[in-house]
Amino acid sequence: MCGITGILHHDPARAADPELVGRMNRVLNHRGPDDSGVWTRANVGLGQARLSIIDLSPLGHQPMSNEDGSVWITFNGEIYNCAELRDELIAKGHTFRSRTDTEVVVHLWEEEGERCVERLRGMFAIALWDDRQKTLFLARDREGKKPLFYAALPDRFIFGSEIKALLQDPDFKREPNLPAIHLYLAYQSVPAPLCAFKGIEKLPPAHTMTVKNGQVRLRRYWKLSYRNQRSIRTEHERVALQDELIERLREAVRIRLMSDVPLGAFLSGGIDSSIIVALMAGMMDQPVKTFSIGFAQDEYNELPYARMVAERYGTEHHEFIVTPDAQAIFPELIWHYNEPFADSSAIPTYYVSKMARQFVTVVLSGDGGDENFAGYQRYQNQGDFALKPGYPALLSRLVKSHSMFRGFIEHGGGWRKTMARLSQLDQQKLLYYYRITHFHEGYQSQLYTPAFWAQLGGLTTVDWMLDKYRQSDAGDFLGATLDVDLGMYLPDTLMTKTDVAAMAHSLEVRAPFLDHEFLEFAAQVPSELKLKDGIEGKSILKKASEKYLPRDVIYRKKMGFGVPIDHWFRDELKEMVYDTLLSDRAMGRGYFRREYIERMLERHQSGETWQYLIWNLLMLESWHLMFIDQSMPIPSAHATGP
Repeated sequence: MCGITGILHHDPARAADPELVGRMNRVLNHRGPDDSGVWTRANVGLGQARLSIIDLSPLGHQPMSNEDGSVWITFNGEIYNCAELRDELIAKGHTFRSRTDTEVVVHLWEEEGERCVERLRGMFAIALWDDRQKTLFLARDREGKKPLFYAALPDRFIFGSEIKALLQDPDFKREPNLPAIHLYLAYQSVPAPLCAFKGIEKLPPAHTMTVKNGQVRLRRYWKLSYRNQRSIRTEHERVALQDELIERLREAVRIRLMSDVPLGAFLSGGIDSSIIVALMAGMMDQPVKTFSIGFAQDEYNELPYARMVAERYGTEHHEFIVTPDAQAIFPELIWHYNEPFADSSAIPTYYVSKMARQFVTVVLSGDGGDENFAGYQRYQNQGDFALKPGYPALLSRLVKSHSMFRGFIEHGGGWRKTMARLSQLDQQKLLYYYRITHFHEGYQSQLYTPAFWAQLGGLTTVDWMLDKYRQSDAGDFLGATLDVDLGMYLPDTLMTKTDVAAMAHSLEVRAPFLDHEFLEFAAQVPSELKLKDGIEGKSILKKASEKYLPRDVIYRKKMGFGVPIDHWFRDELKEMVYDTLLSDRAMGRGYFRREYIERMLERHQSGETWQYLIWNLLMLESWHLMFIDQSMPIPSAHATGP
């Protein structure tokens, strides 16, 4: 697990600067503190900040080449089927110097070219230079577990695991990308391929990119299909499917236990992380090291449930109680996330990663269980499982009678057209859109200034989600919605949250539920076995887990990885929020109406729940201060600067 960087000048006569690649490397040192490498040849340079997991010897040093030095690679990730691929490549005559999965990718490229990624089972971001073909090849894993950013500049192409690596290029001008910010305000993260910085993009999950002769070509190599759901007619078939689910998950866990360094697991107290720990305990010859986060507020505290699982399986259990320390945590979050990021559960993820890293270098997590098996409450009472026929149409009536509609009318013009269009959309999808977004069109109409709206080019945030629905081949609404979340929320928000928070502490996180073969199996499970009676999410996973977990853990009300920011914004963090969001600098950006933000803050103080929208705006303004204005100091521990 590492940080990767690189540069390619389109002019073959212009040499790549090893000092620049070195600076790009150093700013990613938290991702790879064990080793650092820079390789340049003519117009190309690759860099690596390495976190050693497999083959800790100097033979694992990167960038790494094939035998004759014609192919060079810098690699971030883990390939869980590398042993089988290695044996296959040795049989074809390839010679290996190390035990790393990185070297497997090099030789697989020689055999299969850009299709090599289709053979890989794992998480990865790859940058490979083929000197014979004068081609730079980039790739990202199927679910976007590992990040990769790039900037296609007129004379060169630069890339890195984090945006701050690209910002080391002295010619790069820092400007906010307003359409990306518009989408961020709705979806709580900037969706790929967009980036909050103008001129930078993300390589989307399940895509490769080739750069040759100044031309950039993008290719998608995998897409999850929901077309062939199984037919389950009898109780015997249902039980057999439950057993298959556990065995497939067990196999996904087993292959993720390979490591030359200490390994453990996140344990939240929910069913997803708990079943992962249960399966790990049955395969390890020593107690599983487990790590849990709690809060002083009971409604957010899941520690008692985590302890039930830890006691049942005799784990070496560690806990930490989170208290708000804005002065310490805010600059760290802003610096590490590189873009505005509004999922407040980044806070406990950051702290649990920090705690875990004191004991292990690798952890397994339960990420992906909700998206596979309809665990979120927002999936309930929709589509084929709607409360009653015509239920979503209630939404339109509520919108028209609420301040949302008045906001559209007051702003006129484009907002009237937007309202008319929303009323014509599939009401089920529109209802889901309102369930998952922070600042949807109704809030935007009251928050945005006319000047900000005018710079967005008519981009409507609802269309971003609708495009994901159009790409799905699912035959029912729930399947299509799970597909949308696996293609949007999971890589852009959930995977970003986990990767950044963990790698801030040089910790690798592996997610068995997101093994692509397990994903393909889960997509075949009928929707009615995931969402029972339109209300009980993860029904089949819960039944399958009864042999392994306490019923109090399986069937308790879902809490999620919540954070008591509603309390914090009324108490400890109130002054900071007001000072940040209503400052002259924030208002001077011209994005938002002061009176609406004031009203939002006042309503939250009176007891209403506006904390997620407030957090969203707070992260956006803090990002501007650190990365655009460069007026917020970066944390002293990262003195190399963004």
